[in-house]
Amino acid sequence: MSGVSEVRAFIRSRRRAPASWLDRYTALFGLAIGAAVLAQPASSALAAVTRQADPSRMGAGVALVALVYAGLLAVARAVGPVAVPASDAAWLVLSPLDRRGVLGRTARLLLVISVLAGTALGVGLLAVLGAPDQLAVRLVAAVVLGVSAAAGGMALAVLSQSSQTWNSWLHVALVAITVLAGVAALSASGSARRILPSVASAPVTLGAALAGVAAVAAALLVRRAWSSLARIPARSLLAASTRAGHVAGAAVGMDPGALTWIAEDNHWRGRALRSRPWPPLPAPLALAWQDWRRLGRRPGRLAVLLGAAALPSLAAQAAGGVTAITVGALLAGALAAAVAGTSGARRDGDNPSLARLLGVDARAALAARALLPALLSAVWLSLALTGLVLAGTLAEGPWWLFGPSAAPVLAAAGLRMARRNPVDHAMPIIETPAGTVPTGPVVWGLTGVDLAALGCLPLALALAPAAQPSTLGGYLAAQALAGVVVLSSYLLRAAKGR
Repeated sequence: MSGVSEVRAFIRSRRRAPASWLDRYTALFGLAIGAAVLAQPASSALAAVTRQADPSRMGAGVALVALVYAGLLAVARAVGPVAVPASDAAWLVLSPLDRRGVLGRTARLLLVISVLAGTALGVGLLAVLGAPDQLAVRLVAAVVLGVSAAAGGMALAVLSQSSQTWNSWLHVALVAITVLAGVAALSASGSARRILPSVASAPVTLGAALAGVAAVAAALLVRRAWSSLARIPARSLLAASTRAGHVAGAAVGMDPGALTWIAEDNHWRGRALRSRPWPPLPAPLALAWQDWRRLGRRPGRLAVLLGAAALPSLAAQAAGGVTAITVGALLAGALAAAVAGTSGARRDGDNPSLARLLGVDARAALAARALLPALLSAVWLSLALTGLVLAGTLAEGPWWLFGPSAAPVLAAAGLRMARRNPVDHAMPIIETPAGTVPTGPVVWGLTGVDLAALGCLPLALALAPAAQPSTLGGYLAAQALAGVVVLSSYLLRAAKGR
């Protein structure tokens, strides 16, 4: 440990340019903006804690909290989570220095992240269940429970980085949490509807005992994870550090699109794929067949995408009805489903010379590539709307028809996102009271989203509370017409631009 301290002290002594007042001001300004952004959700959650929770919304709220927790564990597992800067990964990790001393900073940072995330999870869970009495004690127990769950999950992710056995246990934990979320969502109906209210009104001593047991279990996992830092393979550390460097580079360069390329290339690198003859198709469809093959070789990704169709219904149940958040979740999920089948169009956009060498008409090729995004978005949106009907948040009606009607718009929006240019940092900067806003990243982020929002306006109006189910046919006709107009206009304009 002393050797690591001496090395870091030597590195600090050789720095020529210490942190300036501008760097410190930028860091403090960023923290202030983050606090201002999180102030409203935090105050809303604390205000919800003091109110009596609605029993009909408890199941969906608990399911959402469980899914958020599972998502955090999945992100930690995918990222590493133990990673070091590129300079440390280049020589400190491979040096004979004490491994735990080298990784100590990262471990402390992960602990801080776990405490913050666990506090948010605990307050969110208490806001869902409510606090009928003894608010202070229940709040402390919920925060302890959330911090223990987050710290234990992060420790489990660290252990999975050093051992394949622990990696399997983490996979089992993710599956169990997902199943628990499904059970919680189903508990809002039938005779099981009284389970969560009884849990919320349980004695405070029971919650305190549960929080104490969770804290002891989390402490044991954290201690074991700290001991395992010395046994993490250098290969795993270098891979995690490389991923962290790519994320930092994309954030500094404001080019999030590079992250998807890196993730895709890392997935397929070193894999042996079986060669099969392609079906006899016309030239445009044969060119688009690679998107279908690529999607078929990743069934897990497709299963997760289709399973996410239940999120809008959970959000609507937790909010007590269809709100703007529900509509946004519907459009975002359907657009994400469409983008999942646009890798070929993105390759053509990044390398137009190769696309021209293939000798296929640009308009016909783009139309063929629009089939898979349209199918994916239609299926996802139909499943999501059917879930809203089954959950009782939408009136009875042929809502699933909006999936095929809006599919052309979503396919055009997905292709527009896949073919957009990198972020133009030469665009002007807008001065606002909150600071300067670069328009380049904003325009890049809205490219494609604007087309989906405008083209799916009939669907958004049909989901408005003031809409009547009797007029659903008119909204469906308007959505179908908008789909045909938007997709045909986009194909004509895109082909002409090339």
